[in-house]
Amino acid sequence: MSSTALPKRVALHRNPTTDSSVPSSVSVSPMASPRQSPSSTSLSSMASDAEPSKMLDTYGNEFKIPDFTIKQIRDAIPAHCFERSAATSLYYVFRDVAMLGSIFYAFHNYVTPETIPSMPLRVALWTLYTVVQGMIATGVWVLAHECGHQAFSPSKVLNDTVGWICHSALLVPYFSWKISHGKHHKATGNLARDMVFVPKTRDEYASRVGKALHELNELMEETPLATASTLLLQQLFGWPMYLLTNVTGHNNHERQPEGRGKGKKNGYFGGVNHFNPSSPLYEAKDAKLIALSDLGLAIVGSVLYYIGSTHGWLNLLVWYGIPYLWVNHWLVAITYLQHTDPSLPHYRPEVWNFARGAAATIDRDFGFVGRHIFHGIIETHVLHHYVSNIPFYNADEASEAIKKVMGQHYRTEAHTGWTGFFKAMWTSSRVCQWVEPTEGAQGEAEGVLFYRNINGVGVPPAKVAAK
Repeated sequence: MSSTALPKRVALHRNPTTDSSVPSSVSVSPMASPRQSPSSTSLSSMASDAEPSKMLDTYGNEFKIPDFTIKQIRDAIPAHCFERSAATSLYYVFRDVAMLGSIFYAFHNYVTPETIPSMPLRVALWTLYTVVQGMIATGVWVLAHECGHQAFSPSKVLNDTVGWICHSALLVPYFSWKISHGKHHKATGNLARDMVFVPKTRDEYASRVGKALHELNELMEETPLATASTLLLQQLFGWPMYLLTNVTGHNNHERQPEGRGKGKKNGYFGGVNHFNPSSPLYEAKDAKLIALSDLGLAIVGSVLYYIGSTHGWLNLLVWYGIPYLWVNHWLVAITYLQHTDPSLPHYRPEVWNFARGAAATIDRDFGFVGRHIFHGIIETHVLHHYVSNIPFYNADEASEAIKKVMGQHYRTEAHTGWTGFFKAMWTSSRVCQWVEPTEGAQGEAEGVLFYRNINGVGVPPAKVAAK
């Protein structure tokens, strides 16, 4: 089989002595010298020598728009990869739930003052409990995600029943999220319609930092402390804020072909959220499903209230609350890194199509945990965007098949291992700050946008004349 590995690129750190748009005091932080993501092709010339219509990703590698079709992708996948087994999928649900129950039983009965008198040791062990339970519960979340895509089994009733139970147990509104997540899949990489981690454009970023467009070229680099603070807030509050206010999704609801978006914006209660049946995200026909999602949350909330009232709120925090925060962390981290990388483009609506958008994702690797606890959601995400109803246990084989079609357009960081996953969080936060077309791009290339930053990494932002 021919290799689908893509050539490494060389990071282009801006030289303050040659680029007058960057202050001389700019220096790349120790953590902001990222190992480069795979590229579609090697850079044939520096950014300053680029032809008007050439498209350059963040690191200056030339980008080519994907030219294959969805039919070619589907035809390349062996037929048996599409087969879904209810027995196999249910086995994984029971396995994960059994692990959660067994670990709780062991800690509840044996990590006690009677068996372990040392309080610091008990604290350390219960901390480990929250981490491990958070990982396993994330696996349950992924299985419910399979249900939402009808990849769990051939039965829609079974899929939605299992998905509703599992997601509700993790305080996720199953049908509400299933509908909005389906819209993400239909419009991945589309700046006007995507629902997940839609990047800021240049003017949106300038507005956020309180600067005029042309002043971006004069900004000093963002401090590592600011980056770390943003990451911390994202990991702690990103998921609930997405459910409540659609914080990382588009805010362009009036122009959508579906949903009741007229006059609506992202926000609480009357705005765009996942709990209100009249939210702009949904059609009138979805109202009962949204209410059913809310009912699931109400049932679980009542159970949690009973446990807290009966056994103590601190116990509930350790048993469920902190593991729940770990689940949120993993969901946000996984989703962020599936769609945010210096090698990935984003498209304006006029040049977007499904095949292009699905290729604007990247596979990564998280070792044993990624494969066996998170059910491969990190390692086979590119395939998942092309054919989302293939079950995770067939996804590796199907991924290998589509690489032959995608060729240079397939992106992966699997070679970095699980440590590379964490490094990529920092790199993407420092390097992927807003998107804009390659400077001088013409024609269709004007609608293909790439990440740029104020941290002196990679291709400098386009120069904008002062107004």
